[in-house]
Parts: sequence; structure tokens; C-alpha cells
Amino acid sequence: MSDTRTRRRGPAVGDRILGIWSILVYAFLFLPIIVIIMASFNSGRLLVAWDGFSFAPFAALVEKPVIRDAVMVSLRTGLIAALFAAVLGTLAGIAMARRPGKWVWWFLGLLLLVSVTPEIVDAVALLPWLVFLGQDLGLSMFNDGTVRLVVGHSLFSIAIVSYIVRARLVGLDAKLEEASADLYAPPVRTFLKVTLPLAMPAVLAGFLLSFTLSLDNTVVSAFVQVSGTTPWPVYVLSSLRSGLRPEIAAVSTVMLLLTLVSLALVAYVLKRAGDSTTEIARTMAGG
Repeated sequence: MSDTRTRRRGPAVGDRILGIWSILVYAFLFLPIIVIIMASFNSGRLLVAWDGFSFAPFAALVEKPVIRDAVMVSLRTGLIAALFAAVLGTLAGIAMARRPGKWVWWFLGLLLLVSVTPEIVDAVALLPWLVFLGQDLGLSMFNDGTVRLVVGHSLFSIAIVSYIVRARLVGLDAKLEEASADLYAPPVRTFLKVTLPLAMPAVLAGFLLSFTLSLDNTVVSAFVQVSGTTPWPVYVLSSLRSGLRPEIAAVSTVMLLLTLVSLALVAYVLKRAGDSTTEIARTMAGG
């Protein structure tokens, strides 16, 4: 009898300990974010000193040209980089899913190499390469700050979109595309009418993920940016010298909300496509 009570008590105690530990882990992860959100309503000059509650820091997004320009550079770069990554990543993902062979594993290895390469390595490699293209070869487009940022931000995003699109199509039967070919539809029409609609949820998910990844890209941006096209993360990094101000926390809060909305849209798009929670997680992970 006592053994039975001990067995019942054991799992209960274990569950409580696990629950407490989970709460501590979540607190460790999210308390800094909560603090910065609270600090964004600080009416003081610096974040370290709370002077009172105010919405004034959020007005800096409109009133201060430097902050407004930095945010606009980040948004513009994120959208262009996401579009660029979505196009190239979609084509790569479809090719890997519908044209299997030994080359796919080599290509996946290259994409994995791009994914795991430290950002500082990419940044150090990109800077002289873009300077070479823009100045030594005379390709003036690579002297443009937006083009540089888009190239730098797209490297990792293309690999991510490729994984997601491939994972989406590998799990779908190719009979619809084969039926289209049997009905004498040209390859281009089959691609536009059948293959692309099948892959579209993954394409949209990859686009939104690429956008969110671009918003917080700091290391590569700090290396390849030019004067007049400073993105928001680099502006925040440079502001550390004079101390973090409440308007920086306020704009960071807005960017956080934008990121959360983008991720929610990713889940919504995949859910509307009929994917289960497990399939959504697998697709997001590129598996």
C-alpha cells in the first residue's frame, strides 16, 4: 500500500519540479523582453532611470528623422531581400523536390554550409567582395547601400526558403503535375497553375521569415552598409556610446510586434493550407 502511495507521489513531485523549472526557463528568456517593453514607456532621457510613464518615446519614430530613416531602411531592405530570397529559394526548393538525384544532397550540403557559417565570416567575406564588384569592376549598383544590404541579408534567407519549399513539396504527391503534363500543358503553364500554387503556402512562409530575419541582421549590416543607408540594428549599436534612450526601446518594441505579426501570419498561412501543427513545425524547420 505504501509503495503505491510512493509511486503516485513520485510523478506528482516530479511534475511540480518540472513545472517550476519550465517557469524559470521562460522567465529567463522573456523577462529581458518584458523589461525593454516597459522601458519604452519611460519619460526619462535614459533607460537606466525611470522618470515616469509616457507615450512620448513612440513619437520619436515620426518626429526624429534619424530614427525614421533607420527604420525605413530596415523595412525597405527587409522587403526587397525577402522578395529576392523567395524567388531564388522557391526555384531551388522546387528543383530539389521535383528533380531528385545525387546533386540534391550536394546542394543541401552547400545550403547547410551557408546556414551554419557564422555571420561574422559572411560579413568579412562580403565587404571586400562588394568593394571589388563596385569599385574595381565598375559595377556601380554594388556601391548602393540598399543593394549591399539586400545581398548580405539574402544569403541566409535563400537557404531557409529553399528548405521550407522543398519540405512542402516533398510531402505532396506529384500526380497533379503529371496529370497536367498528360493533358499536354506546357511546362511553364504546369509550373504556374499547379506547382506554384502547391508551394505557395511555403513560399509565403519563407517570405515572411526572410523579412523577420532581415529586420534584426546586425553583423552583416554593420560591415556592408554605406553612409545614408544605416539600418535600425546598426543605429541601435552605434547609440550605445551615448547611452540607450527610451525612444530606442519604443521603436524596438514596435519592431518586435512587427516580427510577431509576421510569424503569426506564417502559422496562419500554413494552417489555411491544411497543415497540422506537426507539419507546420516540420515545414518551419525545413525538415
